[in-house]
Amino acid sequence: MEQIELQAQKRESAGKSPNSLRREGFLPSVVYGHNFAPLSIQIKYVDFEKVFRKAGESALINLKTENGEEPVVIKDIQKNPVTGKIIHADFYKVNLKEKIKAKIPLAVKGESEAVKAGGVLVKTVNEFEVEALPQDLPHELEIDISRLQNIGDHILVRDISVSDKIKIQADPDEVVALVQEPREEAVEEAPASVEETEVIKKEPSAAEATEGKEERTTGVVE
Repeated sequence: MEQIELQAQKRESAGKSPNSLRREGFLPSVVYGHNFAPLSIQIKYVDFEKVFRKAGESALINLKTENGEEPVVIKDIQKNPVTGKIIHADFYKVNLKEKIKAKIPLAVKGESEAVKAGGVLVKTVNEFEVEALPQDLPHELEIDISRLQNIGDHILVRDISVSDKIKIQADPDEVVALVQEPREEAVEEAPASVEETEVIKKEPSAAEATEGKEERTTGVVE
């Protein structure tokens, strides 16, 4: 497995404010863990972005600081609610001899003949919680949809190929993805045009007929 490294600097509590650091291109962060005193750090934002794309919130990272190197995983990130830009990151220092649980995203690979023929691919799960030693945690779990040849074919948890060192915390018979028939869209009928609208003539009542006759005779001199 590729070793992912990230350089960080210790952040003094009496130093610059988080917003000042962000304006200078740094990401305020913190490292914590079992029997590990929390450590405030700052990381170049561009460096963090590159590592985050590779590691996500599961893969092991070798974090380098003035105090040495620490094996960590990205535990949590905070984003600006307006821009969506990451503004803070939490790193968890792990024990390489102890298994941990982490949520791993599910990635789709390959092409399905059933989907190419018009079927609809439905992915029922986006991520799974797995248990493994930190150094064995994968960046993602892959499912190969090329095995979905016909409408109704499906992939189960047991079909996901993973190392024996990784345990997926889910029912082996849980459906992960399947191909369904395309839904037929309801066709709305256009309203009838004026020419197509049937006009129903109403027969005048006796009173209306009399009234009309009187109107026609008004003003006639005998």
